[in-house]
Amino acid sequence: MPPFVIYPHAALCIKAAPRPVDAAMLAAGAALLAAAQEVQAYGLAAAHLGLDQPLVVISVSADTTRRDYRLLYNPEILRQSDETDIAPEGSVSMPGIEAPVKRSRRVDLTYDDANGQQHSDTVEHFVARVAQHEIDQMNGMFFLRRISLVKRDIAVRKYYKGLNGTNP
Repeated sequence: MPPFVIYPHAALCIKAAPRPVDAAMLAAGAALLAAAQEVQAYGLAAAHLGLDQPLVVISVSADTTRRDYRLLYNPEILRQSDETDIAPEGSVSMPGIEAPVKRSRRVDLTYDDANGQQHSDTVEHFVARVAQHEIDQMNGMFFLRRISLVKRDIAVRKYYKGLNGTNP
């Protein structure tokens, strides 16, 4: 199992600053891709490995039974559709916990590839959800911050109870 940081690790709250693609980002990208492949994640942010890098990996396949990974360096969401859905989300950094999160059905994004070339893309439905989730994480926003305080408290208590049998 990759060395994922576990909630509430400080790395999950740090916003990674965009910068030109360099050797450190490429090394982080290789580690992130390997981690995603090992656990068959739909997506991961570098923060999940404790890395302060502006980088995510997402599966761009609309088929949730297979993965087609793309590394996105310096990703940014440019536009989000007004149409939204609510669906469960979870994190490798908080295993066993899912919470319903409201996300846009379609997003337009920009990102750099490994050569530093900028690309634009539009992703929809589940892929859009994964992209939003991981870009949020890259920007220091853990998915629980997208839900109400009451639901967040319930999720955190359930998580800690699962870890040590007691509530915090």
